[in-house]
Amino acid sequence: MALFSKKEKVALDLQSISTLISEGSVFDGNLKAPAYTRIDGQITGDVTVDEGLILGEKGSVLGNIITKEMVVYGTVNGNIQTNTLEIKATGKVTGEILTQTLTVENGAVYNGSLSMSQTNKPAQANKLPRHEQKVLEASID
Repeated sequence: MALFSKKEKVALDLQSISTLISEGSVFDGNLKAPAYTRIDGQITGDVTVDEGLILGEKGSVLGNIITKEMVVYGTVNGNIQTNTLEIKATGKVTGEILTQTLTVENGAVYNGSLSMSQTNKPAQANKLPRHEQKVLEASID
């Protein structure tokens, strides 16, 4: 029996959110947040969050994202650098992913390149190339 035990890690979805971009909000510019953040609106610009990021179903980011852990229910058009990434069934990611751990649910969409490493280095701001805005075209037959 150990006198000191390691604390159980709380799932990102259960963390206390300190920054919220609500549904219907539109944010043009780079966003930096020190703690857990949830985005349900639209962001055009780079997002840097020190702790964790939840991108809600109605949320979208057009830009690069750097954070320690991330859950994607919405849409990302840009590069993601994180230690842990979950793409849920409603999530859509287009861009380069650099992560240690990746979980993808059935139904999720991912288009891009993936790089995974086993090192425990935190995400760093200078590793991702600048995101260039692209026009995506889709056709339904």
